[in-house]
Amino acid sequence: MTERVPQQLDQDEPLDPAVEKVRAKLMRFVVINLGILFLALMAVVGALVYRSLSTGSSPEEASSSALPLPPEGSTITGEIALPDGANVLSQSLADGRLTLLVETGGAREIVVYDIGSARIIARFALVGE
Repeated sequence: MTERVPQQLDQDEPLDPAVEKVRAKLMRFVVINLGILFLALMAVVGALVYRSLSTGSSPEEASSSALPLPPEGSTITGEIALPDGANVLSQSLADGRLTLLVETGGAREIVVYDIGSARIIARFALVGE
């Protein structure tokens, strides 16, 4: 029996010219694609930074559009006219509007009050079916 000895490639041997051409093309392809990928990633990061800087508004700016801030040291005061004997069961404030759940003589209704215009803008009676 004859024993096969595996051929060992010498690392210093020059490659075949056709293989060298393919390797050069492949390296150029990899470099170009990595460059395009890097540019696309930088474009996405740039867009995110631009968007965060251009649309970022502080909470004070957002609330000032809905409800004007009073001068320093004073407060906003006002009255909401509700029927006699009305009980406020709950309230909610959003976008300069105060929503009240009111009970008057066993009947419940939702009252929406606009703080900016200082008036009731909606009343909704809650009735059973």
